[in-house]
Amino acid sequence: MVRDVTVVFEPEGKRIKTSLRSTVFQVAKEANVSIRSECGGKGLCGKCRAIIRNSNAVSEVTESERTHLGQSEIDSGYRLACQTKILRNVTVMIPPESGSELREIRVPSLERKVKLNPFVKKCHVILPKPTLSDFRSDFERLLDALSQQNQKFASLEIDYEILKKLPSTFRSANWHVTVIVWNDSRIVSVEPGDTSTSLFGFAVDIGTSKIVGLLVDLLSGKTVAIGSIENPQVIHGEDVMTRITFSTVNKTHLEALQKLVVDGVNKILYQTCAEGKVNPHSVYHVVVVGNTAMHHLFLGIEPKYIALSPFTPAVKRQICATARELKIETNPRGLITFLPIIAGFVGADAIADLLATGIFESDELSLLLDIGTNTEVFVGNKEDLVCCSCASGPAFEGTHIKNGMRAVIGAIEKVRISPDFEVEYEVIGDVRPKGLCGSGIIDIVADMLKLGIIDGQGRFSRQPEMPRLRKAALEREFVVAWEDETATGKEITVTQKDVREIQLAKAAIFTGCSILMKRKKLRGEDLDRLFIAGTFGNYINPENAKFIGLVPDVPTSKIRFVGNTALTGAKMALMSRNMREKAEQISKKVRYLELVSDPIFKQAFTKTLLLARQKI
Repeated sequence: MVRDVTVVFEPEGKRIKTSLRSTVFQVAKEANVSIRSECGGKGLCGKCRAIIRNSNAVSEVTESERTHLGQSEIDSGYRLACQTKILRNVTVMIPPESGSELREIRVPSLERKVKLNPFVKKCHVILPKPTLSDFRSDFERLLDALSQQNQKFASLEIDYEILKKLPSTFRSANWHVTVIVWNDSRIVSVEPGDTSTSLFGFAVDIGTSKIVGLLVDLLSGKTVAIGSIENPQVIHGEDVMTRITFSTVNKTHLEALQKLVVDGVNKILYQTCAEGKVNPHSVYHVVVVGNTAMHHLFLGIEPKYIALSPFTPAVKRQICATARELKIETNPRGLITFLPIIAGFVGADAIADLLATGIFESDELSLLLDIGTNTEVFVGNKEDLVCCSCASGPAFEGTHIKNGMRAVIGAIEKVRISPDFEVEYEVIGDVRPKGLCGSGIIDIVADMLKLGIIDGQGRFSRQPEMPRLRKAALEREFVVAWEDETATGKEITVTQKDVREIQLAKAAIFTGCSILMKRKKLRGEDLDRLFIAGTFGNYINPENAKFIGLVPDVPTSKIRFVGNTALTGAKMALMSRNMREKAEQISKKVRYLELVSDPIFKQAFTKTLLLARQKI
């Protein structure tokens, strides 16, 4: 029989009533309690750990839990949230290693200047009142006044809903109004009085793990505020494939994913508007970028076929919709533009990368990497650009790494191992460590390779004189932080499996670079510049990245870390019609190569698994 039970989540103290036999993971979602899960609640990743002291209030321990939890942990009350069903009132403690909040805001670091020419404009007009000798229609009267400011406005169209209210708007405003014009062709709003000094736009990068937004003054081009949250879709899986699978179960799942990301965008919108003291209704244009999966999920488009060969997206060209249609809480008549995409796994965020770096109109030969779960690679210049997507996996986000985590407070982000095998590390937030993020893992692997703790094949040394190197369970591991140093009271280690995950990820990326360079008949010395984009790339040690063969062994002087160029490119398209037109041109011009269909893919991938400097 179904009855209500009460669940209290600590340390937040959130209390919620739920149905009997709901899982802790499901109830956490209902209560908006952040909890890690890389597999979307399928019991495969073991990351959604919770502490439940009263074992009688929940279901028995499952086989999946015994796989991921040690007996001592189970005895201490540790459970997997996705496997544990609630039988009666219970208190659930979310330990530090399972929380998924407090992600750092990492702002864009590269911004090319563009001429300010936004798609949306405001025109304040004072209209002559009708008389018996001047009986022009209200709309005709408006167009005549607007054409005195800009001759192109003499033939503007007007939205039907605006036209219906035009007579009352004019008369209630005593014929003083501000007109919002879209693309010099259409009136999308008419406001009482003079609001011409308040014109804002919003640029958004929807990442798989994080959503970042910029509030921009479209009269000056200046950034007013920046906001960031974890992508709320993470509760259905930390990678795009898990979310796509979830969305295909039924229509309501797709709708749920769309609502989550729209709510996330709205949350950042209100956050930045509050900081900038701007009314959200003064935001008239939103430019959105993201990978192809995020593109489809934000727009509510079925994403199933971008996950199946030949990985076909539903649409490539840019999409425009009204804020009201997509439930974005700007001005209801505002426009939402999602920039065009290139292919199934090369999305609008990659287009934005190209806008921000400018390699599509440069004489210099460049290699551009946007490192993530799917790493986009571009090679070329204004004459020709070729691209691919590498299935690098989420290892650099800490996923599939035993003590891995994303770049949040508590993550070890820099590591140095001394010749006597002592470890120094730096932690985001300068607190006790909880785990390792991607940049820290690269440092560890590089230093272990330098000191002979692992060999070029990634295998751990068998030498007994290394106190931090030991055998645990079925594999060897290296201790980075002892239990008395950490926030969790557990040792932070790097295992043999972790090294293999890094090898697979770095091999995927380097294989993409190698094949594109071969297809362009280029060698490493031909490159003028190597751009590394993405928030992860901004924090890696370039020498260590080259040492393990993550990026080509080119002079460090040629490497430029450019930060979140996806967000920068979105801002550029928001500020400039010319940039948005160039985005369309890029989408059509860039050549896409499907790596797995290339005849040398397997050979190249196997070769690049080796941990060593790699030249192209």
